[in-house]
Amino acid sequence: MSEEAVTTGEGRSVGILEIKEMIPHRYPFLLIDRVDNIIKDEGAVGLKNVTINEPFFEGHFPRQPVMPGVLIIEAMAQTAAVLVVETLDGEAAGKLVYFMTVDEARFRKPVTPGDQLKIHVTKTRSRGAVWKFEGKAMVDGKLVAEAKFAAMIMDD
Repeated sequence: MSEEAVTTGEGRSVGILEIKEMIPHRYPFLLIDRVDNIIKDEGAVGLKNVTINEPFFEGHFPRQPVMPGVLIIEAMAQTAAVLVVETLDGEAAGKLVYFMTVDEARFRKPVTPGDQLKIHVTKTRSRGAVWKFEGKAMVDGKLVAEAKFAAMIMDD
């Protein structure tokens, strides 16, 4: 997805209620609040407002709360799932997205309460039920995490 597409906001946006219609995740594991700039078959930008009320902060780490990296990658996957459902015009709504691979994951900076994660996901390939993506998580315009991942879309 081009940077211009992201900044001009030419794609569709969906809020939390529509996200809940599109993917099966629920609290406490629904990790995106909104998805902006959805451009079918290309990419989307997920939004996660990180608050101290997140259940994982009780144990990770109580004196220095840090969002676990695996949950940042999960937020990338959820953003990708919304992109898939939008691309398939709702045919994939409610289906399950199973991780197949996570490659080249890098965590550059801790994500803490008060941060707003912007999760840029780009589809790199799709063949049948298998989709491949690149994800970059940003806070205040700075890269905090990135990964390449693949998922399989399956019936519930």
